[in-house]
Amino acid sequence: MTIGERLLRLRKERNLSQEELANALDVSRQTISKWETDQSTPDFDKIIPLCEYFGITSDELLTGNYNIKEAKQANVKSNFARNIAVAVMLYIFAIIAVVLCSAQFGQPIIGVSIFFALIAAGTGLLIYNGIYYSKEKNQQKEEYNEKDNTVLKQITSIIGTIGLIVYLLVSFLTMAWHLTWIIFIIVGLVNEIVKLIYSINASKGSVDNE
Repeated sequence: MTIGERLLRLRKERNLSQEELANALDVSRQTISKWETDQSTPDFDKIIPLCEYFGITSDELLTGNYNIKEAKQANVKSNFARNIAVAVMLYIFAIIAVVLCSAQFGQPIIGVSIFFALIAAGTGLLIYNGIYYSKEKNQQKEEYNEKDNTVLKQITSIIGTIGLIVYLLVSFLTMAWHLTWIIFIIVGLVNEIVKLIYSINASKGSVDNE
């Protein structure tokens, strides 16, 4: 296998476009295309950035002595952790928005609006994360089934905890106790949607494996 073929395989394993890889390495898309078709080889000053980007050594890039499966698993775990961190930050910012708008600016309605927008974004990211992670795990269902269930429990637990905190904050700040109970319904629906998505993907995985 040539260097170009290895680069193409690495890129495909990570579901990257030539443009995305080119932007990460500060080169043109045409340069990536030439590398992958062996019309040219990466310059010396691009070997290290390439290896760092794909998480491999220069020897692995040049000789092909690396494990694609392990590299892919490491990349999936890294993306999963990053997306979880971003979602949690969005939840935190949502709470901060409610507190600031209510306590500092006297605009609880605006705060609640921002809160729901950020919660929606964070939840969407968690759902996407769950779909993608579930899809990857279904390829190795027997090996990772227990871990997959653990991830689902962690996500629903995080959503439930955040929902409780938000309910208390919004209720005390707005004193709209007769309305804020709706937050629990929303949290319950979000958790059920997440579980449904996991269940659907697990069923698809089972059918595909058969």
